[in-house]
Amino acid sequence: MRETRGVCDAAGAPALASRLTIVSEVGAAVLPSSRCSFAMPDRHFVKYTFLKVDPAWRRLDAAQRAEHKREFIAACEDFAADHLLQSFSLVGTRGDVDLMLVVEAENLDRIHEFHVVLAQSGLLKWSSIPYSFLGLRKASEYSDELRVRPRGFRGRYLFVYPFVKTRAWYALPADERWRIMQNHIRVGREYTMVDNHTTYSFGLDDQEFVVAFDTDDAGAFLDLVQRLRTTEASSYTQRDTPSFTCIATSLERAVNALDGEALTAEVSGA
Repeated sequence: MRETRGVCDAAGAPALASRLTIVSEVGAAVLPSSRCSFAMPDRHFVKYTFLKVDPAWRRLDAAQRAEHKREFIAACEDFAADHLLQSFSLVGTRGDVDLMLVVEAENLDRIHEFHVVLAQSGLLKWSSIPYSFLGLRKASEYSDELRVRPRGFRGRYLFVYPFVKTRAWYALPADERWRIMQNHIRVGREYTMVDNHTTYSFGLDDQEFVVAFDTDDAGAFLDLVQRLRTTEASSYTQRDTPSFTCIATSLERAVNALDGEALTAEVSGA
């Protein structure tokens, strides 16, 4: 069994932490239930939010920490009632971040509202946001793959990084850029076990793209990136760091990883 991260409230009402449903133990994407309404336009926003918990939080009383977790889960669950939300743990893979949320919405206002509510949780009061990436889904001018609708990550692992090309790249004629990218895309398609989710950030954030790859095979991703370094297109890369290795998990497991203590059966519904 694979888990579903996030819950749809069929009635459309704000969900409670006590109703958070965890289907199984290990990761798959949060995908909308057939009973949920996802009336999103063709282009919508994707937000990557990375959290780092203050080490002092782990020294709080266990009951306080549990309540902070419940508040955090409730805020996420409310948003997930009618939007795509996925959670990932970075405990053990990065030293500067502990948890990442990926959310998708039809407009910036909804993303803003979610983060305002999230900030009211006890856990966020003890956390910082060292990294935050905002992108917009958009059809690529170099590929016929139309990936502009909500599409969850399905792999056990997600690799995320901001990406900026050199100005020299944009000075090339359009047909030359298209030619160069065809070989780059061809290499990527050799690794069918690695799925690319690129969003566009021009003018929205510091980077030009947010690049994300999900897979069950971390080694295949490493091999892919090493191969891509040899393509002509790679010579036009200005920046593609920091790079984040994320482990797909449920909200409950992600917050439990922050202090190593499980929430009670009341929260998980067990």
